[in-house]
Amino acid sequence: MIRRVALGTVLVVLSVSGCGSDDSAKSTLTVFAAASLQSVFTGLEQDFETANPDVDVQFSFAGSSDLAAQLQAGAPADVFAAADQPTMDKVVRDGRITGAPAVFATNLLTLVTAPGNPKGINGINDLADATLVVCAPQVPCGRATKKVADAAGTTLRPVSEESSVADVLTKVTSGQADAGFVYVTDASNAGAKVSVVAVPEASVAVNAYPIAVVADSKQAATAQKFADLVTGPTGRAALAAAGFGAP
Repeated sequence: MIRRVALGTVLVVLSVSGCGSDDSAKSTLTVFAAASLQSVFTGLEQDFETANPDVDVQFSFAGSSDLAAQLQAGAPADVFAAADQPTMDKVVRDGRITGAPAVFATNLLTLVTAPGNPKGINGINDLADATLVVCAPQVPCGRATKKVADAAGTTLRPVSEESSVADVLTKVTSGQADAGFVYVTDASNAGAKVSVVAVPEASVAVNAYPIAVVADSKQAATAQKFADLVTGPTGRAALAAAGFGAP
């Protein structure tokens, strides 16, 4: 009797261990992506993992320039999606991307304020007395902000320059700033947490978003599948629903 109980226990343990080994057998796909893509890409994660049940997608969302610097320093990743072409070009020049990046979306800047726009900001030329936050110059949204200011013939005097558009938005929604330049997609995601002020000059600074497989990815075929999902009909529909423009 004792031997039978012991055998049963062993079988149960083996069964549980087997379940655990199935989970651990999943490969991890690491995706570096611009902070402005977080909502869309996390939504696409379930679609990808359903179609590829042996893959666990892990994202690293941050300012594109920070992610590019990590890749240039040798950080391991499988896919890189940047918020503008110049940032992708840096990584290509360093040999971390060897295939041709594919542009999958576009985005524009807008101005956000506290709900109700208490400072009465009606455009870029009303920011002189406002506490303004922007992206740092090396970040895609920072480069776009500079183009917009130049087009308006004004010089911006921000109180801080952030490393990602998500940080700019947080400064405004938390009450640390009166206004900030963010992408229209981020403003849409924020909903009632902000008021949106249209900036016609933003049309001069359309950011194109490229995606590519990292050169030394250990699973290039799977990485390409993720890029194909983003650039394909499912990805395009999700991006459009979030407010991104077509490539």
